[in-house]
Amino acid sequence: MTEQIILTTGIYDAIKDHLRRKQVTAAEEERLTAELRNAVQVRRRELPEDVVTVDTKVTIKDHTENQEKEYIFVGVKQAKPKKNKHSILSDIALATLGYKVGDVIEWPFADGERKIEILKVEPWSQN
Repeated sequence: MTEQIILTTGIYDAIKDHLRRKQVTAAEEERLTAELRNAVQVRRRELPEDVVTVDTKVTIKDHTENQEKEYIFVGVKQAKPKKNKHSILSDIALATLGYKVGDVIEWPFADGERKIEILKVEPWSQN
């Protein structure tokens, strides 16, 4: 698993603001605060292609529920969960942002701890 998540400065700031507004559970807040403390901040063009960020299509295997699912992570205003476009501040995005293909993450979701693995990350655009 990645020791340090890699985030663009914009995503880092968005998560910090989200935490400040107490928009997450206590367990998520504790985990995110620790991750941000060690996070590497980069410019968008310096972000490796296999790292989960905004405007990416991500395939995730949920080992706890034994299922694979694809998510599209977009900006908060573009989110349309019914069309599989999830905000970068949604639970699943917060659990995976900054991680890369092959990482296995144990995350304290609101419905309980789950073990998820990032199988694939690819660019996504609305065009």
